Amino acid sequence: MTIYLIILLSILSQLGFSGSRVAVPLYALEMGASQFTVGTLVALYAVFPVLTAILIGRFVDRAGPMLPLSIGVVGMGLALLLPPLFPGVTALYVSCVLLGLSHQLFLIPIEVGVGALDGPEKRATNYAWLSMGWSIANFLGPVTAGFSIDHIGHVKVFWVLASFTVLPVVVLLLKPELLPKTVTHAGKEKRGSVIELWRMPKLRTIFIAGGITSSARDLAQFYFPIYGHSLGISASAIGTILGLVSAAAFVIRAVIPFLLKRWTEAQVLTYSVFVAAFSFVLLPFVTNPYTLAAIAFLLGLGVGCAHPMSMSLVYVLTPHGRVAESLGLHKTVNNITHLVVPILFGTVGTAFGFTTVFFTNAALLVGGGVLMRNARLPGSKQAGVVAPPKHNAPLDSATQVEPEPKRIP
Repeated sequence: MTIYLIILLSILSQLGFSGSRVAVPLYALEMGASQFTVGTLVALYAVFPVLTAILIGRFVDRAGPMLPLSIGVVGMGLALLLPPLFPGVTALYVSCVLLGLSHQLFLIPIEVGVGALDGPEKRATNYAWLSMGWSIANFLGPVTAGFSIDHIGHVKVFWVLASFTVLPVVVLLLKPELLPKTVTHAGKEKRGSVIELWRMPKLRTIFIAGGITSSARDLAQFYFPIYGHSLGISASAIGTILGLVSAAAFVIRAVIPFLLKRWTEAQVLTYSVFVAAFSFVLLPFVTNPYTLAAIAFLLGLGVGCAHPMSMSLVYVLTPHGRVAESLGLHKTVNNITHLVVPILFGTVGTAFGFTTVFFTNAALLVGGGVLMRNARLPGSKQAGVVAPPKHNAPLDSATQVEPEPKRIP
């Protein structure tokens, strides 16, 4: 029952956050902001996560997940209240910064806790369940934001989004033992630097591939509102199209346990990256909202596998006692893309148009797929039989000896 309660809280908390990714750019565009300004606002979600994700991971490793989790949920609720209380672009800047930091405090403890609930055989499946919860929230958030904007306006929508954080705060107060106090058994033993985690070749491959896939998801969240707005599509239609990305992610994550019976996590992740690249190639040739919705669904099938598979592989490849720190590094790489992609592609889009933006991102995804294809990465079942490395062992590829996986044909 614990996993389902965690997923419910995750859905409600994530719903307000994902809805803000539609509400913020559309509110800014309504006030006459440029693509560059909108890109800057979206990039601000990632400023503090880039700086603090590793520190948050180390804190969770040592102190447990409940305190940062509670701070994160409360912080997201407060951040969503700023735009209606102080209307204007300045409040949006502050809100985006606070939302990004609070979401990181919420996300890392949840992911570490889910990874510790069951053994290696169930870890990828549990992450798939959690990611299905993210998909539900990421579908409902944009749809709720879009329809709320059309019916009650660009400002009042933030009251609606903030209301979804109330129940999670209440539950966390009533159930302080929801997640285990120590989920990775990190002690006071000598720990290496985070650079040593980055130097592990297989772990570094997951960080890079995850960052590239994250950039595709970011570009969809950032550019679909701009592209749709340029085509004269309504806010509710834009929100629905974005929601279909998450609906498709839910569908693909529901069948992940079956996919893992045939392929490893690394193989599933590789194939999904190429699907996402193909969807971006199609986008510049489409202006019909129904066709855009179909392509959004295809994109969701591609990026939907990335989150659970990359989390499972990070958990498998990370030395004992440093899982949250490793996830923090993973988030740092992802958040660098969150920071760079909106500003970079906002500038590129202004200068060269939508086609260049979509084709460039497709090329990045192909590069990530090739990187994954050439790597020799284990799955949970393969790595689960290997004893974890000693805490004082050097952090290189020799510390984790796994059976060689089947190469991707």
